[in-house]
Amino acid sequence: MTSPTELRALVDRLVALSARRLASRPSSDAAAKRARELADHLAGHVRVRAASLESPLVVVLVGPTGAGKSTIFNTIADRPASETGVLRPTTRTAVVLVHPDDRASLLDGAFARVPPGQLRYVEDPSIERGLVLVDAPDIDSLEHANRDLADRLVEAADLCLFVTTATRYADRVPWEVLDRVRERGLPLEIVVNRMPPDPTDRAEILADVDRLSEEAGLAAVRSADDGPHREVVAVPEGAIEAAGDRLAPGHIGPVLDEIARLRGDREARLALATRALAGSLHGLSESLDRLADDAEHEAIDTEALRRIAERSYEAATVGLRQELGRGTFLREQALRHWQEYVGADQVTRFFSQGIGRIRGAIAAVFRPATPPVAEVRAATMEDLIAAARLQAAEAARQTATAWADMPAVSQTVADSPGLWGATPDFDQRLAARLDAWIEGIVTDIQRHGSSKRLLARGASVGVNVLGTGVMLGTFIHTGGLTGAELGVAAATAFLNQKLLGALFGEAAMVELIADARRRLGEALTTTFEEERSRFDRSLPAPGALTELGADLRAAARDVRAVSVPDP
Repeated sequence: MTSPTELRALVDRLVALSARRLASRPSSDAAAKRARELADHLAGHVRVRAASLESPLVVVLVGPTGAGKSTIFNTIADRPASETGVLRPTTRTAVVLVHPDDRASLLDGAFARVPPGQLRYVEDPSIERGLVLVDAPDIDSLEHANRDLADRLVEAADLCLFVTTATRYADRVPWEVLDRVRERGLPLEIVVNRMPPDPTDRAEILADVDRLSEEAGLAAVRSADDGPHREVVAVPEGAIEAAGDRLAPGHIGPVLDEIARLRGDREARLALATRALAGSLHGLSESLDRLADDAEHEAIDTEALRRIAERSYEAATVGLRQELGRGTFLREQALRHWQEYVGADQVTRFFSQGIGRIRGAIAAVFRPATPPVAEVRAATMEDLIAAARLQAAEAARQTATAWADMPAVSQTVADSPGLWGATPDFDQRLAARLDAWIEGIVTDIQRHGSSKRLLARGASVGVNVLGTGVMLGTFIHTGGLTGAELGVAAATAFLNQKLLGALFGEAAMVELIADARRRLGEALTTTFEEERSRFDRSLPAPGALTELGADLRAAARDVRAVSVPDP
């Protein structure tokens, strides 16, 4: 038999798993409902019972309309505690017979999740503490609130008394409610009221009740393998006292004996509470497996959603890099201004005279004017940020459009209009990274030009001018073609490459531009990953649902291994 300590540890583990499942934001209403039901059951009964097996036992009477449930309740209570009759006021409430000292523990424990207005307490200081008797609403009621209350009380129960009649015992709805009793492994007693006088008829009805019990899977609760067989209690027609509010003495002797035994025997109450707890856990295996199924299916869907976002932003990054590599995003006015400053006509003449000529007269290449560094950089940064923003917005639009058709996240997309475009601070974040990128270019130039000879050459030009040249060279390159063949952008690239090569050497020039291009790629990738992360935050962490599903499966195996003590 599983010990109470082991049961408590298992309950704590299930509570933690239930919280994780709810925190994972189930993607469908059905999955969310299953997760909430498990959490409610764990909080409303299992955790309470595990925390203290000494808490009052909850014995709940359930049954269809007109079964005589309140009459039997009054018989057990030995007083008219619950009004009888199909239209009695208690149809919409549950009547609770309780010792005054037990009421507080119920409010904090078993009935913590039952709305107070749906319970009417009948306090009796003369009864023994430790056992609470509850007359639940009719379980075949057309009122949804009544059925919901009956379901909640079944979840909180330690022992269920099912009351039916010789004419209504086969009704479908009550047996559906008893399916939850089966799932929980809840101890069950059956009372068939208003039995016919003929012995043959009575035997046929009792045999049919046994058959229905077996078909409903309730035989395991009452079979010899699970302890002594509890016979169905049969109450003859007309066994009512003159007042009409309770049965004549002796007709539900087995039920009264059981209640008296539990009230008077603490060990018996502990044994039943332990059995109810173990049965509740054992009955959770199916629920845990269903939650594991939900988590595993959602894991597949989640990874598909994640891949949609990844593909959109990867395509946007590739498209942006291709655009930058062609230099077509750069405004022509700024490029022409730069060409005028570096003296394109003189560069061409000097190169026709040899590389030594341009190295010797590098200062003569540039026009004697203020270099347009700030203007060209500002224009280039604006154009670069604009091009990047367009690509980021398109990636966001494509991702949001695809997600909008996916039930798991469609509501998230509908509630988050910002997901359809770039973030409001996109420009500021990218601009800060680009400023740092240009500072890195300047640092590289200083490092490559550290020799006295190169420093002398560069000093005549200025490190900011050279930095602007490297910046432009990052975006556009000739690929062996002349400037005339490729237009103004390529002409600028041609000039930059020749000048930088003359100053630093071909290998150093290639390295400067390659390093700048690499760091620019990192800045863009980081910014686009931040943009994509908005979508990622709408999803569970990678692998989280798969891990949760595995943990739920393991917990289901462990609860199936719980051994239920004999009654």
